[in-house]
Amino acid sequence: MASPSVFHLSPLIRITLLSLYVSLTAPLPFLSEVTDSPVPPGLLWVGISIGLVALYAALSECVILDDQGIQVAYPNWVPRFFRQGWSLSWSEVKELKPRTTGQGGLVYYFVSKEEKAYLLPMRVAGFAQLVRQVQAKTGIDTTDVYPLAQPWMYLILLGFTLLLLLVDGWTITTAIG
Repeated sequence: MASPSVFHLSPLIRITLLSLYVSLTAPLPFLSEVTDSPVPPGLLWVGISIGLVALYAALSECVILDDQGIQVAYPNWVPRFFRQGWSLSWSEVKELKPRTTGQGGLVYYFVSKEEKAYLLPMRVAGFAQLVRQVQAKTGIDTTDVYPLAQPWMYLILLGFTLLLLLVDGWTITTAIG
């Protein structure tokens, strides 16, 4: 029996989304203090911290492939009511069906013999290897299956996020001074 293959969320995606969250929220407590907002800065810090932990939990997804099937799982510290994984045995996979997103992209769902749909995780590092293993285990042709977003899209977003962090630094410095 071969050891399972584990695919984690791409570090580029994780860093980009966490940085974007910080850049959008970090100035708020400082601006709240300067503008005498009715919402105290301490409360904003608590809310921002909870949101950061929740985002990190959502971004901690991993995909596990083994001889029995595919599983999407989260670390034990993530409450099941917040993010619940799923598993599907290879023998239950009927097909891999594409669906168009609201923005015009394509996502893929595993459809089980019971007609239940399971979203194929597309933002993992090593996606091409994951898809090759799915094809080997199921016999489903995956040659036309590509990730939803290409790495260059996240690099552009990361670049703009870094610019926003610079503006945040100026905003916080101005608010404090």
